[in-house]
Amino acid sequence: MAGLYFEEFSVGHHFDHAWTRTVTEMDNVLFSSLTMNVQPLHLDEEFASKTEFGQRIVNSLFTLGLMIGITVNDTTLGTTIANLGMTDVRFPSPVFHGDTIKVRTTVLSVRESKSRPEAGIVEFGHAATNQRGQLVAECKRQALMRKRPKN
Repeated sequence: MAGLYFEEFSVGHHFDHAWTRTVTEMDNVLFSSLTMNVQPLHLDEEFASKTEFGQRIVNSLFTLGLMIGITVNDTTLGTTIANLGMTDVRFPSPVFHGDTIKVRTTVLSVRESKSRPEAGIVEFGHAATNQRGQLVAECKRQALMRKRPKN
């Protein structure tokens, strides 16, 4: 499995994820349509051209999902039981069509699960930047992680 088990995480460990992703117009329009978010800032170029951004911006929930998705291969692929929550979600700068997103993850805390002896809780801090180095998204994510199986 690519993901790490609970015991393999330590506070302060950083992951500079190798995978990056260029966001396309199709990503934005399809995601907004699938989630029934008809906000013209995402879908209407004429409307968006008259806003402070001057163009459509990418749906922030797509950005959040992409940011977390980029981290999965290095951290939780096959070893997570469930996400418990995302807190302190912020989008300090907009994402535009054509922006390339990269992500850095920091392990913020690790603790044993009180109710599940085969699992522990890891809190991750995720930060996404665009190709210009601007912070475009960040959040804290709490995940219930499997412990290494006992053989």
